[in-house]
Amino acid sequence: MAGQFKYVTASEEDLKWGLYLNDAGYSEVKPNTRYPLKGHPDSYFFNWEDGRILDEYQVNYITSGAGVFETRKGVYRVQPGTILLLFPGIWHRYRPDFKIGWTEHFVGFNGVFTNRIFKHELLSKNNPVLRIGFQEVLLQEFMSLVSLVDEEKPGYQQIGAGKLLHIFGSIVSIIKNSEFASKDIERTIRKANLYMRDNLNRNINMEELAGKLGVSYSTFRRMYKKYTGMPPNQYHLRLRLQKSKEMILFSNKSIKAIAYEVGFESIHYFSRLYKKKEGIAPSRVRSIG
Repeated sequence: MAGQFKYVTASEEDLKWGLYLNDAGYSEVKPNTRYPLKGHPDSYFFNWEDGRILDEYQVNYITSGAGVFETRKGVYRVQPGTILLLFPGIWHRYRPDFKIGWTEHFVGFNGVFTNRIFKHELLSKNNPVLRIGFQEVLLQEFMSLVSLVDEEKPGYQQIGAGKLLHIFGSIVSIIKNSEFASKDIERTIRKANLYMRDNLNRNINMEELAGKLGVSYSTFRRMYKKYTGMPPNQYHLRLRLQKSKEMILFSNKSIKAIAYEVGFESIHYFSRLYKKKEGIAPSRVRSIG
């Protein structure tokens, strides 16, 4: 067996950061090797018959081999490129096939920020097994976390928290893109985005746009929201407000002129909407920018 893992303790400063690491490591479990491997603290070690319940979150990336993962809700086959999500207080057990083995990369963590991460629909307790395939960039992030935890240099927890967020962002992006890659709807959405960016100076009738793109509006709206996370009209509005913000900060044009240039006929409506979406009045942005 080849591998490396380490368990660390978070300081009060790390706890206040909102996301902190407890452990990170990897193991190459060879065929005909008993599992779980020895060397882990008692609170992490488990036997197959009893399983275990953790006090932390873990994400485990299986990059090669095969095995099985179980919770009270089901039994899942593990193949190369599988992400296992482990939640505190949830019974589970997993192991590689005895004659095959596997390579695992894991990181354990806690913190108040985890509540936000796992509110995402793709990172649910009801869907603890994610199949993303082999992703070299993601693997490098896991190995980077192993090095960070091993060295424990000042500030490593804060850097590690950032890398952990990048890992989850990458997982979500990979899954979402896999649903659209090389499909007609992806090309349709890209055309829609280009059209929206070319028409920041006016409102767009999204039903008419869907017709120009050769798709029904209901399908267009549903798939667009799934792809971008928001309806097409809201996406276009955010583009217009972002454009107005850039102009407020980097041009000498009046707020009124900017409002008209991004398609708002009333400066009062523009100012009210800008403050609602951005949390600050456009005139205030210029005064503090």
